[in-house]
Amino acid sequence: MSIRLHRNLVFTVIDALNAIFNEGEYADKMVARALKKDKRWGSSDRRFVAETIYDIVRWKRLYAEIADVKEPFNRDNLWRIFAVWAIMRGYKLPDWKQLEGTPARRIKGRFESLSKIRVYRESIPDWIDKTGAEELGEKVWEKEIAAQNEQAKVVLRVNTIKTSKEKLQRLLDGEGIATEIHKDYPDALILKERSNVFLTPMFKEGLFEVQDASSQLVAPLLDPQPGMKVVDACAGAGGKTLHIAGLMQNKGQIIAMDLYESKMKQLKIRARRNGIHNIEYRIIDNNKVIKKLHYKADRVLIDAPCSGLGVLKRNPDSKWKLQAEFLDRIRETQQQLLQSYSKMVKTGGKLVYATCSVLPSENQQQVQQFLKSEQGKSFELMTDKKILASESGFDGFYMALLERKG
Repeated sequence: MSIRLHRNLVFTVIDALNAIFNEGEYADKMVARALKKDKRWGSSDRRFVAETIYDIVRWKRLYAEIADVKEPFNRDNLWRIFAVWAIMRGYKLPDWKQLEGTPARRIKGRFESLSKIRVYRESIPDWIDKTGAEELGEKVWEKEIAAQNEQAKVVLRVNTIKTSKEKLQRLLDGEGIATEIHKDYPDALILKERSNVFLTPMFKEGLFEVQDASSQLVAPLLDPQPGMKVVDACAGAGGKTLHIAGLMQNKGQIIAMDLYESKMKQLKIRARRNGIHNIEYRIIDNNKVIKKLHYKADRVLIDAPCSGLGVLKRNPDSKWKLQAEFLDRIRETQQQLLQSYSKMVKTGGKLVYATCSVLPSENQQQVQQFLKSEQGKSFELMTDKKILASESGFDGFYMALLERKG
């Protein structure tokens, strides 16, 4: 690789890493901010900045160990970590004073020896490695954590209210964006190469949303039909809500709930762009919101908050932010949501419990615990799907379909 490193791009990367590692900022927010820094950057400059930040966040533990630096990282430490990245990527280091004396041969040697140890090779905290191995078994976890370090594919979900998959594919082709179809994901188009699809006229017209293929399996499992009353109980910014609306052909009633006003605002903007108008918005600010809907809904989706261990390839910084105590707390929350929100399902109605985690303790075990409880007795497990990134090539996910019997 004879690509030159450009000073202003590299300084932007270092600034962003400082904010992510030392100030608790989120990687996606810092990347978005970094890309706005210079109007004159072309697409390859922007790609360099975004991909380098994500790369170094993803491999933080490995690179820091090779560079022999400890947290909290000062400026010099960040430059040493950057130098490791550059050497491993085959760049010729420029003669800047920040990069003086970089021991290229020693870096390669340390990489070789550290790559034999999983927590360094896959660059993960010890406790996550231990948890994953305990819950999934060594062999499955080994494959899964490796898959979680690959770059995520960009997957679009066609907005069937406005267009068809074939038509959208042709339109994107006209913009120089090549996509492929996958038989197991009826509404998905998968980009052959990464591209900023948000800048296309098709996005602005609401012809698609960006949504991982695994996540696109949740709404169809819920089986929402036109005319039904459907509750999306943890709607967030509404990726799955919008998919449900598409499956209902804009007919019937969707109640999108969340704890946060800001998420609902995002969903409203997206729904407007998508041409969807059968969504009602409710902030869960007290128990009454749920009580009013007891036994009223044909379908309820609980897209539960979780560790996010199925989507590390998409959010590599979350493995550094995640704490063992959070995992214990979130498991309690998951069970509480099942207990409380399942009351909205009417007799004969269906409930889907979903997470973007691969840990059985957040998934199958939560469902089993619920079914054994007083509240869960009237429900029956119809089917569940355990999706591993190492098998599907997409995000790790879990979804269970329960039906309320008479």
